Amino acid sequence: MLENWFHLSENNTTMRREVVGGIVTFLTMSYIIFVQPVMLQTTGMDFGAVMTATCLSSALATFIMGVWANYPVALAPGMGHNAFFAFIVCGRLGISWQAALGALLISGLLFLLLGAYGIRSKVMNAIPDSLKFGIAVGIGLMIALTGFEWAGVVVDDPNTLVSIGVLTNPSVVISGLGLMTALILTCWRARGAILAGMAVSAMAALAMGLISYKGAFSMPPSLAPTFLALRPQDALALGVMQVIFVFFILDLFDTIGTLVGVAELGGFMRGGELPRARQAFMSDAIGTVSGAVLGTSTVTSYVESCAGIGEGARTGLASVVTSVLFLLALFFYPLVEMLGKAIEVQPGMQVYPIIAPALIMVGFMMMRGVKFIPWDEPTDSIPAFLTIMLIAFSFSITEGIAFGFMSYTLLKIFTGRWRDLNLFLLVISVIFAFRYFYLSI
Repeated sequence: MLENWFHLSENNTTMRREVVGGIVTFLTMSYIIFVQPVMLQTTGMDFGAVMTATCLSSALATFIMGVWANYPVALAPGMGHNAFFAFIVCGRLGISWQAALGALLISGLLFLLLGAYGIRSKVMNAIPDSLKFGIAVGIGLMIALTGFEWAGVVVDDPNTLVSIGVLTNPSVVISGLGLMTALILTCWRARGAILAGMAVSAMAALAMGLISYKGAFSMPPSLAPTFLALRPQDALALGVMQVIFVFFILDLFDTIGTLVGVAELGGFMRGGELPRARQAFMSDAIGTVSGAVLGTSTVTSYVESCAGIGEGARTGLASVVTSVLFLLALFFYPLVEMLGKAIEVQPGMQVYPIIAPALIMVGFMMMRGVKFIPWDEPTDSIPAFLTIMLIAFSFSITEGIAFGFMSYTLLKIFTGRWRDLNLFLLVISVIFAFRYFYLSI
């Protein structure tokens, strides 16, 4: 039955390779189970419910990707997406998490609609590569900054805004041990480096008496606090079209970029095209919609799937294995709760030193895109530079995208390279300009 469904022989693989590949992919990306509840609880969402929603939506989307698209690609709430959801939409803009989930649902439905009519690839192609990579790098810097703050390495300073923390502080020591573990394992090309780093940080925190072990297994937390709590009507009433747009663009970038990268590594491309691309994109969109309904941020394809492909996975059977492991993770809630515990380093200042190494490592991985920016062409590299800097320094993905689009359009026009522009870029740039100069938002 498995042979007929997944075509193992045709794809030159075996059941053992697929199982091992699925396990390796899960171990490589499972840090999201610990990170996601910590990040989203800053919005007021229930920690346990977010963990359950994360595991269920990841399992569902990954399973659909496996059995429908037959690709060894796993999905889960994306890093960067969760930062935008928690820190910018809910934090800076003050939008309730229920309305934010509503906006996410709308973007997911838009993703489904455009995928059904084949418009999605046209939108993606309309955005210059320099801006795509600039956005990814900028998000990586923002996530890394959050990691350094949660480690206690970077702290507030009234004169310079930020400064170095006390490096002998227990939180810095805990995060430092975990980060060094993850970095060394990464240099050794070891799988699960991020998860191992978090484990070392947890052991250090236990040894220092900053957290306590309360067991490893339990029944899954209730989903009730976040299930169907989304309010799309509130999102529309608040007029958060820019939020919906950014949710959509980020999901579009991640999905296409990840699928193309994974397909190249696995040898899935045929004549420059990805077979069953529609099924793969629709699986991703279904994941986003289900995540919003269950109560978590954008579910998208994970580049960590390359780890499983590196172990020989070539079919969706590996994704099915990863999906099952996400379901089993539901019963490890005590460990998730322990690793996500906030530690108070001084009155009014809480940090998350066990989670911090994961954020810093993700930031490192996202920085790789900087080498693909054409630095010798200033009309491309300057907008990418502004995008990176504004995302990181304003701590806003929206502002970075806005300045990137507007500067790209203006520089192309004033240097006589208007042929590099398209209608989509012009319209979006005008909308952002209108937002700044007329609406004063």
